[in-house]
Amino acid sequence: MRAIEIYDTTLRDGAQSEGISFSVSDKLKICQKLDDLGIHFIEGGWPGVNPKDMGFFKKVKRLGLKNSVLVAFGSTMRKEAKASQDKILKGLLAADTKFITIFGKSWALHVREVFKVSLEENLRMIEESVKFLKSKGRMVLYDAEHFFDGYKDNEEYSIKTLKAAEEAGADRIILCDTNGGTITSRVFEIIEDLKGLVSAPLGIHAHNDADMAVANSVAAVQAGCMHVQGTMNGYGERCGNANLVSIIANLKLKLGVDCISDISLKGLTEASRFVAEVSNMKLQDNQPFVGNSAFAHKAGVHVNAILKNPRTYEHVDPNMVGNHRRLLISELSGKSTIFKKAEELEIDLGKGSGHGKKILKKLQDLENNGYHFEAAEASLELLIKHLMKRFKDFFDFESFRVTSEKKKGGRMTSLATIKLKVGRVTERATSLGDGPVNALDGALRKALKKFYPGIAGMHLTDYKVRVLDEKEGTAAKVRVLIQSQDKDGSWWTTGVSENIIDASWQALVDSVEYKLLKDSEKK
Repeated sequence: MRAIEIYDTTLRDGAQSEGISFSVSDKLKICQKLDDLGIHFIEGGWPGVNPKDMGFFKKVKRLGLKNSVLVAFGSTMRKEAKASQDKILKGLLAADTKFITIFGKSWALHVREVFKVSLEENLRMIEESVKFLKSKGRMVLYDAEHFFDGYKDNEEYSIKTLKAAEEAGADRIILCDTNGGTITSRVFEIIEDLKGLVSAPLGIHAHNDADMAVANSVAAVQAGCMHVQGTMNGYGERCGNANLVSIIANLKLKLGVDCISDISLKGLTEASRFVAEVSNMKLQDNQPFVGNSAFAHKAGVHVNAILKNPRTYEHVDPNMVGNHRRLLISELSGKSTIFKKAEELEIDLGKGSGHGKKILKKLQDLENNGYHFEAAEASLELLIKHLMKRFKDFFDFESFRVTSEKKKGGRMTSLATIKLKVGRVTERATSLGDGPVNALDGALRKALKKFYPGIAGMHLTDYKVRVLDEKEGTAAKVRVLIQSQDKDGSWWTTGVSENIIDASWQALVDSVEYKLLKDSEKK
């Protein structure tokens, strides 16, 4: 099994993604997680240019990284300068890392129109920058920026830039598809062409503007590259960088390439979600290998086959990357899905009974009216237990009233009043809120807290509304999804109505009943 180096640039290239702004603390947390995952190189940032990055390089030493090597990133020296006096190179040395990555121009277009220097001067800048850093005892990785575009435009000159870095002592030469527009087959062909021309170990750094960054990275490894750069979850400028999560999984599971350990591979999903959380970015549900939907099955035919043999609709075992299989309940489900879901809920539907058919019919009717249970599994569990008469009513609702008021110069406030019964006891409660749902939530929990003290430990964390019949205008049905949370976890519930308050109330009641159900099952 051939070993491949994994180089992460989330903290630098990933930070250029729209919507991401890392603090030093954020960068330290991600760095620790990458080290735990077994990433070989972690690019920390550009010291000497960005004060935040310099602060990171000072503090990161306290982490005591066990598996990863820290790398400082910067450019070649400025034009018509001496390497020993160049501020950029001095800043890189000040970061005090054993490895340094510098990028230089491989595309004659950029040399002339961006650097505005001669082609010969650019070669000197590359060569002297690498030589200077090597003279200071550093290992140097040379990023050949825009290499593939440069090769297609002026093959001879782009190779000269690689040779300049190699002859100066570069320890790795990284071929960059900086504009992200090269087709995968062309990446493979160009790297094949370089064999025999460049003897230094080659790497790949791909961007995703043509949605081929992962494919290009994997093809580059197949063509002979031994070093792969990318970011967690594909974060990066424009359309992002090559997604290291998918690259690692494909190298390990499809090509049998040694890049991280089998044990670390099981932590891939957790690491991906951790980085998304720290980055304040929602992880895409359909992200391959680690997304919430990556191993989710909805169609009844698919579920039936999966229960017989998972290989029928899964290309890898989800456990290998730390993910898990999900069977979704919807109007597309078959009885197999219903029985499996009931089994997970420890409800015996009985073999050959009509319970599964009954539940499926009710489910299809509700989804036809706008309900969406695959996104609200707490409401689904309550539905099944109600139909199977496995649910105890914790309270009987009688009525509620909500009023909203806005005074000149003030903010909108809502007042909710609720009347319900717990056993034979009638309880009334009133609560103010920022909006009608917030007021209803407060009144409902106030009415129940003396009967069920555990309800104080839950709170609403998300609220979503979708109009189902846009053509109906203000008379359209709406679907409400509510996420609630306590110390043990979170759950989603749903409600549907032409009235947004009514739909919210349905989801809110399900949310509270689910909490009370879980608390009662602990006793």
